[in-house]
Amino acid sequence: MPSHSGPELLGIDFTSAPRPRKPITVARGRLQGTRLALQRVEALSDFAAFEALLREPGPWVGAFDFPFGLPRELVDTLGWPRQWQPLMRHYAAQERHQLSRLFAHFRSGRPVGGKWAHRATDLPAGASPSMRDINPPVAFMMHAGVPRLIDAGVHLPRLHDGDRQRIALEGYPGLLARALVQRRSYKSDERSRQTPERLIARKDIVDALEQGRPARLGLRLALSHAQRDALVDDASGDLLDAVLCLMQAAWASRQPDWGLPEHVDPIEGWIVGA
Repeated sequence: MPSHSGPELLGIDFTSAPRPRKPITVARGRLQGTRLALQRVEALSDFAAFEALLREPGPWVGAFDFPFGLPRELVDTLGWPRQWQPLMRHYAAQERHQLSRLFAHFRSGRPVGGKWAHRATDLPAGASPSMRDINPPVAFMMHAGVPRLIDAGVHLPRLHDGDRQRIALEGYPGLLARALVQRRSYKSDERSRQTPERLIARKDIVDALEQGRPARLGLRLALSHAQRDALVDDASGDLLDAVLCLMQAAWASRQPDWGLPEHVDPIEGWIVGA
């Protein structure tokens, strides 16, 4: 059962190739009743900084925006290990170009509209399949992120036993964003697509979070004026995605068994709140 004594909360917008211009973005916050105060946002420009974050002593609960597992259908087809840690070690041992080749071969024999294998959590969350290696390459994010979670000894509920003062959950900011602005796009890394419409969508998301929506979370985001402006003005959406993951971590920290359903496939994992 999660503690309600107030662990630090983390929301992590991840990239498989961190650099100064595209860092891993970390939102830190604390709960005071149903009020989630954003304390600060950090930019981690390399994996060494990310690894140091993971080793920070707890108690903390983080929601990480990358997949924690592979579709069982894919694993069975490829004949890969059927236990999570050996599977992730095997996966991490593959070069990215090898993974792309394997996934392309898997898709080649499948019908149009069914090229990708999905985890049980992907469809209710509206998430890209975790084997997807393009637009967005979440398979490579998992390839970079999950081995570092294992090596840091953090606890992944239902998947991997570790330090229960450091809890890592799979987050997905799009799940909350869609609950607030439906299918309206709110971000882009391409300058030509950073439109006024996307800016308005970010403003609407931030307004809703401050007002306590979506109501099912039972949380209200508390921001300073400067923080609010930063979230709205960041056209890449990285800051806002980190805060959306922070909201998911806060919600999970208040739920029995971190809000996970009773039955979770032990090699696929689950997106918190899906």
